Amino acid sequence: MAFDNAPAATDAAFDASPDVLTSAAQGRLRTILERVERLQEERDAALAAQHEVYAEAKAEGFDVKTLRKIVRIRKQDKAKRLEEEALLDLYLSALGEI
Repeated sequence: MAFDNAPAATDAAFDASPDVLTSAAQGRLRTILERVERLQEERDAALAAQHEVYAEAKAEGFDVKTLRKIVRIRKQDKAKRLEEEALLDLYLSALGEI
């Protein structure tokens, strides 16, 4: 077989292996992971704050489900939203729902 005579891996090939990280690459990896972890902590804090605001709104008698829908709608481009609403009306009309 051709594989029986395959040359052994050289030290240079091992040193260039993607399995070995240089100290610079290790440092960069650590920095990236720390940034991701910090962003996750910030996201978790923001979600907790958002939950508190919705709880406050609910305590004051506002419907949280509707508030969430309004937030989603306000994020959308107006033209895109109007197009989606027109399609929704068309489909509901075709089904005899409106």
